[in-house]
Amino acid sequence: MKQAKWIVVVTLVVLSGMAAAQFGTAQAARQKGQFQVTSTEFQNNTNLPLSAIYNYPIKGANYCSYNGTAGGDQSPELSWTNAPSGTQSFAVIVFDVTAGVVHWGMYNIPPTTTELPQNAGAASSSYGLQVVNVFSDISYDGPCPPPGVKPLVHHYVFTVYALDKTLSLPGSANFPATALTLFRALVKPGISHVLARATITGLYSNNPPSQ
Repeated sequence: MKQAKWIVVVTLVVLSGMAAAQFGTAQAARQKGQFQVTSTEFQNNTNLPLSAIYNYPIKGANYCSYNGTAGGDQSPELSWTNAPSGTQSFAVIVFDVTAGVVHWGMYNIPPTTTELPQNAGAASSSYGLQVVNVFSDISYDGPCPPPGVKPLVHHYVFTVYALDKTLSLPGSANFPATALTLFRALVKPGISHVLARATITGLYSNNPPSQ
């Protein structure tokens, strides 16, 4: 059990570093006309809209927003261009690099897809298969960082992976695939099915703007 936990920790640390590196090079990729992802709902390194924030009501107020405003808990619109030739499927992962947790994972998105509309990450979505996230849901769940805990601003990296195959992940109706299972399939030592990756980063803080 301790060894399994250690593997999970190490894997998340590695993935956090990968996401941070992607975050730093995303702008360069956009300038060179490479595989890139954009959103009509937010720009790279800007605040996520309230529609994408998790909704956790406590006594009539949303715990996930500093003023109690309800969140939409809907995945934002994403579109991508310049996918490499030979792409057989896409995968999308939303990783909070600040906390080291996954908020959404979707894979086996058809190769003809160039856009996921808002709320494509709803439960039982028809756009692709989804994995269990940090909230133990098989869907998208938005940001909900604890208020008053530093760092106050969290960075949410939305990564689209262009893959050279469709994925067959272990899992069943009772034990669905997890985000870690998806990550391992993408970065399996000695075997990588990732042809290209593109990122866009959204920010969110559960604290008043003055902080």
